[in-house]
Amino acid sequence: MTIRVQCISIDSHDPDAQATFWAEVLGWRRTYEDADEIALEPPEGSPEDGVVPDILFLRVPDDKKVKNRLHLDLRPDDQEAEVARIEALGGKRVYVGQSDDVSWVVLADPEGNEFCVLRPYTAEEQANA
Repeated sequence: MTIRVQCISIDSHDPDAQATFWAEVLGWRRTYEDADEIALEPPEGSPEDGVVPDILFLRVPDDKKVKNRLHLDLRPDDQEAEVARIEALGGKRVYVGQSDDVSWVVLADPEGNEFCVLRPYTAEEQANA
C-alpha cells in the first residue's frame, strides 16, 4: 500500500489572513481559494513542490482554546533573523511549558496556533540530513 500526507489542515476564523501570514513566513503560493478554504503549496519547481504536504486553512466558528496537539517545526538557516522576521509579520513569542534553555523558539501565528523555530543544522547534521 502506498499512502502519503496530502495536506495539513488548520482551522481558522479568517482563512485569508492566516494564509497571507503563512505564505509570507514560508514563501509559499496560494493554489486554491474560496470563501471558506485556502490552500498553500511550496514554490513551483522548488525541491519541496509536490513532496511537502500542502497547508489548507479552513474557516471554523470555534475559538482556539488550548495548546495545539499538532504544530509545525521550522528549521531556518538563521534562527534569530527568522524569529525577528516572523515577529514583524505578526507572530508572537509564547510560553507552552518550555524551559529557558531549549534550542528552539515557540511562536504563535495571528490566531494563536503555536509553532517552533528550530536552531539551524550544524554542518555535520546538514551532511547527514
